[in-house]
Amino acid sequence: MVTNKIKAVIIEDEFPAARLLNKMIQKVRPEWEVTVLPGTIEGAVSWFNENPHPDIIFLDIQLNDGISFIFIEQAQPQSMIVFTTAYDEYAVRAFTVNSIDYLLKPIHEERLLEAILKFERLFALSSEHTYNLSNIEQLLKSFAEKKEKQFRTRFLISGPKHLYTVQVSDIAYFYSEDKITFAVTKDAKTHVIDFPLNKLEEQLDDRMFFRANRQFILSADAIKSIQNHFNGKAVVSVIPPYSETIYISREKVSLLKMWLNS
Repeated sequence: MVTNKIKAVIIEDEFPAARLLNKMIQKVRPEWEVTVLPGTIEGAVSWFNENPHPDIIFLDIQLNDGISFIFIEQAQPQSMIVFTTAYDEYAVRAFTVNSIDYLLKPIHEERLLEAILKFERLFALSSEHTYNLSNIEQLLKSFAEKKEKQFRTRFLISGPKHLYTVQVSDIAYFYSEDKITFAVTKDAKTHVIDFPLNKLEEQLDDRMFFRANRQFILSADAIKSIQNHFNGKAVVSVIPPYSETIYISREKVSLLKMWLNS
């Protein structure tokens, strides 16, 4: 356990979330000195220019006035950083490569404690308590590029007699059957799509569509319910209904729940 009084800063764009995180930190580490800053790049940079840098920062990836790599570039914080984010686990896992942890929203006390213990181990071993910020900046820039990526908005469909378009926003889910990909729209119509699911996954906004298994990509609006199944698996009911059972593997159940809650 770190014996010196730790100074921590929370930079979070949503005040209720910042207040809750502060309360959780005070519960597990009441001896820490925690400061909550405004969730803006401008406000955070100003504070860091005028105050000694803390030992640890809990930093939201998306701030009110931009992505947090701008804050890192401008403030050059000499602090260890734990990112807080609503992005899915696959994306934020990259941060652990740089011995930086992350907290996926909604934040749970057990996960917070894991991040704190990791920080304390690194802090005890480090003489300067600093990170190579260039790697952090590159990772955060990749998040910004992902956020700005232009996703597919419609498909051109070859009908029996003519071509027509289907808007992505009208699609409930995609499925693959006999090496053919189908899109089912919210009005229960089925359309043949000229792309395999793997290609579709690259073109669709992953905030709106989830790869449920090898056969299905589901939109959030299409998910009616999730029921527990054997061996940690789950069964998803969709709207419009699908004729067969849609299974979610044990490994993907938690990701699906986090995605729906983001």
